[in-house]
Amino acid sequence: MKNNVRNTAVDVLLKIEQNQAYSNLLLHQAISSSQLNAKDVGLLTELVYGTTQRKNTLDYYLTPFIAKGLHKLEPWVLVLLRVSLYQMIFLDKIPDHAILNEAVEIAKKRGHKGISGLVNGVLRKVQRQGVPSLDLVRDEDERLALRYSLPTWLMKRWVAQYGREEAEKMAASSITPSSVTGRVNVQKGSREELQKRLQTEGVMTVEGELAPEAIQLEKGSLSQTQSFSQGYVTIQDESSMLVARGLGPKESETILDACAAPGGKTTHIAELLNNSGSVVALDLHKHKVKLIEEQAKRLHLTNIETKAMDSRKAPEHFPPASFDRILVDAPCTGFGVIRKKPDLKWSKKEEDIHRISTIQMEILNSVATLLKPGGTLVYSTCTVDHEENQEVAQQFLATHPEFTWDQSFQARMPEVVKPYMDPEEAQVQILPHYFNSDGFYLACFTKTNTTGGGTQC
Repeated sequence: MKNNVRNTAVDVLLKIEQNQAYSNLLLHQAISSSQLNAKDVGLLTELVYGTTQRKNTLDYYLTPFIAKGLHKLEPWVLVLLRVSLYQMIFLDKIPDHAILNEAVEIAKKRGHKGISGLVNGVLRKVQRQGVPSLDLVRDEDERLALRYSLPTWLMKRWVAQYGREEAEKMAASSITPSSVTGRVNVQKGSREELQKRLQTEGVMTVEGELAPEAIQLEKGSLSQTQSFSQGYVTIQDESSMLVARGLGPKESETILDACAAPGGKTTHIAELLNNSGSVVALDLHKHKVKLIEEQAKRLHLTNIETKAMDSRKAPEHFPPASFDRILVDAPCTGFGVIRKKPDLKWSKKEEDIHRISTIQMEILNSVATLLKPGGTLVYSTCTVDHEENQEVAQQFLATHPEFTWDQSFQARMPEVVKPYMDPEEAQVQILPHYFNSDGFYLACFTKTNTTGGGTQC
């Protein structure tokens, strides 16, 4: 059973459930430690992400078939039923009889005859009777939450903030795969040169649409290429590339990246500086700072200085007005990336949003004094919630009269993004369905100069 792909999936899903661990990290560990072939690695990935992504929908379907309630099942039994049902409903290449036989064998090995009988009985009833219709759910928001497998509280929040039509589009995008995108290291050549180089390695790409250094993967794996290992390309979501562009670094400047790990935006800034100046990259955790250093080494960047530090304490380590530009890519709920990290939607609670927005404000308040007059401050998150985004930006401006919206920010955004921007305010909310990218928020401020009034950067 050790190398059985479905049994391994049950192990990974159980750890996600019990330890609130990240699905991508656990999946990587499982693949590294197993002896699965390439085909089974693909199936394992599908089972772990798909079952996690569809968890509450699967539970809704299972509920009528468990007389005593799902909460009465042993955790591994519930996980086994979920992963089996996921295959029956959402995968069309695996016959039901193979799914049932495999589930019963796993149940026998992990439990006893009674449990294997229960698993067999439940799955055969589902096969005969079909699953209950979502139309039985009367509350429209709850029904949408089940259709797109989101917590009901989150669906209601999106509807309240964006309206039902936009919220449903966002919910639908959360269960569909996004494009794999890469960022050209402009220090080593142009986008066209990299594309030709990748083509010789069997990797086909097309130009991205949100950044001049963006490529979209069509065939192959970027991370397995010599181009990647030798620092010609970085795997990064396109909407994330807007951040360094929005910051607008210029050669020889000194820039603070206050919440830098794992280093995607840090290295992008360093590349745009043409390996000049200095990027000071802070992160709270030493092991995450190491990730930034590894990225910089791979990309042959020498203008990055790392420090393990709580950015809220940065004023204790740097004098006022030390930096030309500051990026606060703040810790957030991550609701813009749940199709890549589906466990996030189940591990986060509504009260977490207020707690995190408080931390976001604390970071902004701390680094504000470190910016030079006339300097640029970008605040960004990979979430879509107003409380973490627009409300934080408005609160920052209200409590820091020395800052204003940076009116030059819009000029640094690509034309396809500008329809989503307010010309009066230097902020933009990218929702995942706009460009099949991560959901991302950016706000750009400028600090008034010594003569008074706002400046444009």
